[in-house]
Amino acid sequence: MRTFGVEEELLLVDPETGVPQAVSGAVIRYAREHGEQVPVPNGKDTFETEMQREQLETGTRPCTSLDELAEQIRAGRAAAAQAAAGVDAAVVALATSPVEVRPSLTPKRRYRMMADAYGVTADEQLTCGCHVHVNISSPEEGVGVLDRIRPWLPPLLALSANSPFWQGRDTGYDSWRQRVWDRWPSSGPTEPFEDAKTYRATVDALLETGVLLDEGMIYFDARLSRHYPTVEIRVADVCLDADDTALMAALVRALVDTAADEWRAGLPPDPVRTELLRLAMWRASRSGMREELVHPVTRHAAPARAVVEALLEHVRPALERSGDLDTVLRLLDALWERGNGATRQRASYERAENVHDVVTDAIRASAPR
Repeated sequence: MRTFGVEEELLLVDPETGVPQAVSGAVIRYAREHGEQVPVPNGKDTFETEMQREQLETGTRPCTSLDELAEQIRAGRAAAAQAAAGVDAAVVALATSPVEVRPSLTPKRRYRMMADAYGVTADEQLTCGCHVHVNISSPEEGVGVLDRIRPWLPPLLALSANSPFWQGRDTGYDSWRQRVWDRWPSSGPTEPFEDAKTYRATVDALLETGVLLDEGMIYFDARLSRHYPTVEIRVADVCLDADDTALMAALVRALVDTAADEWRAGLPPDPVRTELLRLAMWRASRSGMREELVHPVTRHAAPARAVVEALLEHVRPALERSGDLDTVLRLLDALWERGNGATRQRASYERAENVHDVVTDAIRASAPR
């Protein structure tokens, strides 16, 4: 089976008020100084910083089984929570802050350059995503995968959507993170590349415009990793529940397996235009699991459950081969029953009518069980 791994971006907040705290550097120092008590489970010696100091990234090692990956996800969250507690903070798996915040830039040269170049887009970029890496045998296979998974990515956003609040108010979107992230000039879906040479030429052409600072700013919804022999799928919000993160990873690996099979068989990718994919992603960010989505096959509006069922049928053979089908069905049933993170955040707000309580409820909900 293909190995896969997950990176989760988490918010750092005051555990009592839910206000984001600019303490990522202190959390990382605490983790380094207390390595025996805070074992970071990704094979590194610490966590990673992100653009804003109110964020922390944890990640898994490459895993073969879904059970192993799920345990790594829980261990990463537990270690992050322990390190944050060491500096009187908490971690919470929310893709945006419900509480008003003015983010604090991480003091690195690259981030300062981004702030200078992109203005408010960089200033407001306090968003947390979930990135899934899946192993590939070659860049050619990777591009074959990228070209064939394009229509199936919006349902992943709908399932993971976990960012309805922004600066103290309900945006009306299930994933406002996706709308904020879409402000970057290279973000979003892409046209089919056909081969690795064209992928590389496209990246080079984007860099030659001078609009992007470096290759790290190739923010496609799915891309070839610069550092690992993987494809990296970047559409999901960070999930409130660790089980939902495992579900995302299982579905993504199955999508990659399915697409690789099609590529090896010489089956052409779906020629759907990028304009339609943008509409499908917008609809997923707006509606999540609550309303209709754009069906990946018919391109027509369809109930969210029907769209997710189409995704499941598309990848079912791959899930059966990996032995993940029963687990995925169980996790999907649980997700339909309790709702995605956006649904649960809104339920917290309805109980208390206070965005601070939304965060403190989410701290408990995102803790590993």
